[in-house]
Order: sequence, then structure tokens, then C-alpha cells
Amino acid sequence: MENQVTDSSEERTFQYQNSLPSLPVPALDESLKKYLDSVRPFLNQEEYQRTHDIVKRFENGIGKELQQKLLERAKVKRNWLEEWWLNVAYLDARLPTQIYHNFGGSGPYLEHYWPLKEGTQIERGCVTVWHTLKFWELMRTEKLPVHRSGNMPLDMEQFRMLFNTCKIPGITQDSIGNYFRTESEGECPSHLVVLCRGRVFAFDAVHDGYILSPPEIFRQLSYIKKRCHNEPEGPGLAALTSQERTSWAKTRDYLINFDPKNLSLLEKIQSSLFVVCLDEASPQATPEDYSEITALSLLGDPALRWGDKSYNCIIFSNGVLGSNCDHSPFDAMVLVVLCSNIDAKVIESEGRWKGSEKVRDIPWPEELLFRLDQKVLNDIAHAKEQYKKLASDIQVVNYAFTSFGKALIKKQQLHPDTFVQLALQLTYYKLNGHPGCCYETATTRRFYHGRTETMRPCTMEAVEWCKSMLDPAFAPRQRKQLMLKAFAKHNKLMKECQNGKGFDRHLLGLLLLSKEHNLPMPELFLDPAFTRSGGGGNFVLSTSLVGYTRVGGAVVPMVHHGYGFFYRIRDDRIVVACTTWKSCPDTDAENLCQNLFQSFQDMVKLMITAQL
Repeated sequence: MENQVTDSSEERTFQYQNSLPSLPVPALDESLKKYLDSVRPFLNQEEYQRTHDIVKRFENGIGKELQQKLLERAKVKRNWLEEWWLNVAYLDARLPTQIYHNFGGSGPYLEHYWPLKEGTQIERGCVTVWHTLKFWELMRTEKLPVHRSGNMPLDMEQFRMLFNTCKIPGITQDSIGNYFRTESEGECPSHLVVLCRGRVFAFDAVHDGYILSPPEIFRQLSYIKKRCHNEPEGPGLAALTSQERTSWAKTRDYLINFDPKNLSLLEKIQSSLFVVCLDEASPQATPEDYSEITALSLLGDPALRWGDKSYNCIIFSNGVLGSNCDHSPFDAMVLVVLCSNIDAKVIESEGRWKGSEKVRDIPWPEELLFRLDQKVLNDIAHAKEQYKKLASDIQVVNYAFTSFGKALIKKQQLHPDTFVQLALQLTYYKLNGHPGCCYETATTRRFYHGRTETMRPCTMEAVEWCKSMLDPAFAPRQRKQLMLKAFAKHNKLMKECQNGKGFDRHLLGLLLLSKEHNLPMPELFLDPAFTRSGGGGNFVLSTSLVGYTRVGGAVVPMVHHGYGFFYRIRDDRIVVACTTWKSCPDTDAENLCQNLFQSFQDMVKLMITAQL
């Protein structure tokens, strides 16, 4: 095992952290100009004029003062947004975050060769867990290569949050416990927690300085599974993590006061490397429909997910893998990197362990036995009931469009991500007769502790093009010109966001400063145009490209009448995961996907025929 100290000439995972540039504060006039541009598709001339006047008043009045305060904050904080974003977007939330914020999806192996087979749960699980532990070891020894954009190093801080991390509920605000340490920083907890049939177990993943091998992990997981099948089910304490946050915080406090030993058990779960969920469900999938796996990963049994844990590795009974992650400590790309890494290793080894079968004399797993009373048992029952009610209202579809993928789109000299985004705009417009305000994730990782910025794909250029596609008066050549204009605008906005020149987080900063200084709420944020265009987290389309890999995921919509839309783009296919609330009569994930796939075809056809 690579336990020797890294050679100083080797690049280390976190070595550039201190030399990354600080997150810039955009110029106020530029942000406001972009904001005005972004509200245009949703307003008539009169409404636009009103918003324009509000923005001008803001710019020449309170906005100037708030911008000054923001610039002062940025002088003393390398990332003026970091703490605010964590609190406002995640830790202040009181809704049940396991449903509303967590992301979940299928794990590795989905697209290649392993048939779904009952009885392979532990066999595949132990190989996956081992590869995950090897990734943790890369992090510990700082050997995970630094991500780059061109030759610029990107921020790697979020990777520290993948392991040994847990959100801890608070009465008014949650907090994050991160127990991860690199080898040079010192000791790091090395135990795993396993959830099975309502019970909780733990065992150390390292013995005598070496990570347990797959045969050793197999022994530990088999022992847990056998015990759980031969003995009564447990209370399912993990379901409490799916509660509304304040309720969970109160139950947690009660648990700790009821018996202090409960606190040390909770801390054992919080500090664990990650949670392994042995799930009895056996989801089916075809090469073009991953809906059931995605739905069960995102919304499966709450007694088998520790919803506050940064990473729950779900192993279904037929050897299918999924994951469920708390969103507060990191963004989905961290998990995509982990799962893609495992996926590559699995392909390399044909999914089998080819090393020694020898099992060392390691301690058996221990069960974490909490002392509970009737009140806590009632809280667990209530949590399960509430969860079931919410989860059953969410429609999840995850389909692969297999007519073409990245290769053909690039051949047409179009950006694949922009292609999907504009197809989504066209589809929404076709189905609803009006544009849909849309959030797309843009990364700001070229800055110190950068996470995301909002990129707004619903531009006037996109809307003009959508209209032309539905108007028979337009010739293909005109439609194509308008489409290319929409592409150019999208690509320009995305680049600006990645370079710290987006406006959504900037406006959020100004809003939070006005609150911090007890100033009256600026009119800009009370204007209906702000909400209508998606401001304040009101985007009808909540979207994210999860990369060009085999790893996908899903989230629930931001608003009740909206869509959650994650997608990944492969050379030969585009795989989309779409969610809606069933109780909303105006949305249908299935319908959106079918129409979107038609839009993909129409756009390529336009590129080809309009050249004639």
C-alpha cells in the first residue's frame, strides 16, 4: 500500500488551494444590465419599463451603498459568498432536506455487462466499497490529481467533504461536521457504518494500517446481512434524518438527554467514512430506462439512508448500485468523479477481485444500539409516514435518448451542453406557449472555495428562436440563424459565470447585506419580475449537466409547478433524469422527455437541411 510520504516533486491534491484567486465582486452596473436582460422574456413592454425604472433607482441609490459594503467584505474574505451560500442555500433550510435538497442516482456499472442478478448484493458491494476506500486513500495521501481548466488549477476543497462528513440538525440552523484529515494533517476516522433492516452497524475499514480487502469486506457485510435476516428488524432510527429539520433537531436533543451514550453513537455515524445501505429492493433497468433505480436512490426507504451523511452508498439486493448525498457540503461533480473512478476500475477488473482471498483476523462488526423510548419510536413512525407521503408525490423518469450523442452534435460544431439546454427551452415553450425561467449550474471552481453560479438559459435570443420554430412563416435558414445566435449568447453567458461575472449570487449578496444591516428590503427584490424570472430560487426549470460520463443523478424541482432536470451526455446518447410533483396538474416528466427527444431530432435536422 502507498503509505510512504509523497515525493515533494509530485503534485498534491490540495497544494494550489492557497494560490487560487479570490472570488471577485462583479461591477454593479454590469450585473444590473444582465439582470434586466434576463427578465425581458417574462414581461410585456409596460412591465419591463417598470422594472427598468426600479433597477435604475436601485443602482443610483441603496445599491451603491450595498455594493460598497460588499467590496469591503471581499477585502477580508477570500470568498465573500462561501459562508452566506452554505447558510442560505442549505443550512438555514427547515424543509426535510433529504427530499428537497439531497441528490441521488444510479451508481457505477450501469452501462456495462453485469446482468442484474439476485444474490450478488454482497459480492458487488464489497468490490465497490473497496474501490471507494481506495479513493479515500488517494485523498488521504493527496494523490488525487488536481482538476484543471486548460492549465489553470481548480479549487479542490469540496473533495475534503466527500468522506467523514455529516450535517448535524439544529433548532434554527444546521451545521456541518467534517472529520476528514489528510495524512499530513493527522489521524482520520476510518470506520464504516452499515444500515440494514432498520439496524445500524459499524466496523473499521482499516486493520493494522491496511485497508480491508474485498474478501474481508465481504465477510463483514455477510455477517451483518445474516444477523439482520435471522433476527427481528430494528427501529429504523435513520428515518429521523428525513424529518423537517427543527423536528429532527428536537428529537436528536431528546435522544442525547435521554441517554448520553446515544450521543457517542450519533458521533460514530457522523464521523464515519460513509454509510453503506444494504437495501432489500431490487430495481430493474434497461439500457434506455433507468427510472426505477433513480427513483429508489433518490426516494427509497428512509430507514436505510442516513439523510445527513455526505455519501450513502446504496447496494440493492440484485447488485445494482445507487447513491444518496447531502448537498450542503459539496456539489454533484464530486460524486460523479468518485463514481466514474470506480466505474473505470470495475471495467478494468471485469468487476471481480483478482487478489488474495485471505481474510485476516479482524474484529467483527458491532451493532450501534441506541436507547430509545416510546416517544422516539413514535417520532420514527411519524417520520416514515411523512416521508412516504412526500416521496409518493414525486414522478421520476430517467431515459436514454440513443439516436445520437456528443459525437454528432460536435460534428455540427455545436456545444453539446448548450444543445441540450436550448432543446429544453424549445420543448418547454412548445408545451406551455410561453418561456420557462431556467437555472443551469455554472461552476466557479477557478476561484478559492468556489462552488456554483446561476446561468440563466432563457434568453431573448432563445425565445426568438423558439418562436421561429413554431411559426411556419420562417424558412429553415432563418431558423438556423436564430438558433446559432441563441447558442452564441448561451456560451457567452456561461463563460462569464465561470469567470465570476454572473449576477445571481451578486444580487443575493446585496440582498443579504441589506438584511444584515436592518435596511428596508430594496424594491428590486419585491418587484414581481424578480420572482417571475426565477429570482429567490423560483426557477421552473432546475437543471444541471452532470458530465460526459456513465454516472447520473436526479433532484426534485425547485418549485411545485417546475421540473428537476439532470442530464449527462455520452458520445452516442443523451441521458436525462427528470422529476415533477404529481400533485401539480400542469407538469409531466414523461411528456417533457418525449417532446425533448423530438426537439433533439428537430435541431439536428435543422442544422443539416438548412445548409442546402
